[in-house]
Amino acid sequence: MFRKEENAFVLDFLRSGKSGEARQEPTAQVLGDQYFTLLELITKQGIELKPKEKVYIGKGVRDKIERIKCRIMYDQLTNAAQQEVEEIIRDILTTRETDFVNFLNKAGPINIRIHSLELLPNVGKKNLESLLAEREKALFESFENIRQRVAHLTNIEDILLQRIIHELKGQEKYYLFVKIPPKLEEDGEQRPRRHSPGPRFERYGGSRLGPRF
Repeated sequence: MFRKEENAFVLDFLRSGKSGEARQEPTAQVLGDQYFTLLELITKQGIELKPKEKVYIGKGVRDKIERIKCRIMYDQLTNAAQQEVEEIIRDILTTRETDFVNFLNKAGPINIRIHSLELLPNVGKKNLESLLAEREKALFESFENIRQRVAHLTNIEDILLQRIIHELKGQEKYYLFVKIPPKLEEDGEQRPRRHSPGPRFERYGGSRLGPRF
């Protein structure tokens, strides 16, 4: 199962909560830094949060967060929150570059017809063959190393970003990086599938889908 998020980045802070709610509480919309979980948090009294601020939401003592209110869908984000998502994901990609390079090194096929790397935007059969051939020679070391060795993948960060955004919006059949959005988890037989691309990247795959908030 997925572990719960330990830290998250603030997308938007609503001092009086969301309009129309019976109970007005200071609310933050955030994005988890490990599994890209979208959450609403209730802050402690007197706490002011800024966009892009990193907050601790784990089981230990929280200095700014009173409680986790719920998981939310992408379309429940405020306009301000949606405007912050891409930049924060880019920051996460930079900070956790080693993790994502490891994904590209370890990702395997979903079935006999589809390789998990083909789920990435702009990675068709030709680029897939190049990626697999290059990593067979030597594992990739960085985003820059991928750019140098796979000519048509000039910006792997943009490719990963687009995939993560699509998954956050609930637009995919398979989920590599993001927890299946809460509404889709409850759709029974029609729910999307979580795929585990490699043994060392379980946190992004099926065997670690975890507790719902």
